[in-house]
Amino acid sequence: MMGKYLAATIAVASMALFPGLAHAQGTVRSVHSDWQIRCDTPPGAQAEQCALIQSVTAEDRPNIGLTVIVLKTADKKSRIMRVIAPPGVLLPSGLGLKVDNAELGRAGFVRCVPNGCVAEVVMDDNLIGKMRTGQSATFIIFQTPEEGIGFPISLKGFGEGFDKLP
Repeated sequence: MMGKYLAATIAVASMALFPGLAHAQGTVRSVHSDWQIRCDTPPGAQAEQCALIQSVTAEDRPNIGLTVIVLKTADKKSRIMRVIAPPGVLLPSGLGLKVDNAELGRAGFVRCVPNGCVAEVVMDDNLIGKMRTGQSATFIIFQTPEEGIGFPISLKGFGEGFDKLP
């Protein structure tokens, strides 16, 4: 169940679209304040694929990190936000999102890979607008039902980077 601002569908099928960017790899094309555009050509792909990426660690736990990846699908019709949470995350609790302390909802995890578990949402115009105008986003994971860990992500440069995303 997701909030009205994050009223989007979980994009399970899109995991196969950008395998090379699932782990925030690729060549840095440009830097937009706290965000980077990274590009890569995955094996078997005909074209290069790019994503807007930021990786952070928890303020109170420097050994626990989180990566946010924003990309457009190959057909350029959908925008996806993929978040890679660290191993050990409590899957049923999902991934919470706040922008400037306003709760936007939760996204479910769609799969786990060796370096963590992945939550995805198709970004609607409302969510993109909130991230463009906001100062910071906080992604919240849970290691137990009672213990949430917040990862503050700077939104400085998000709009500029999003506009330059091929």
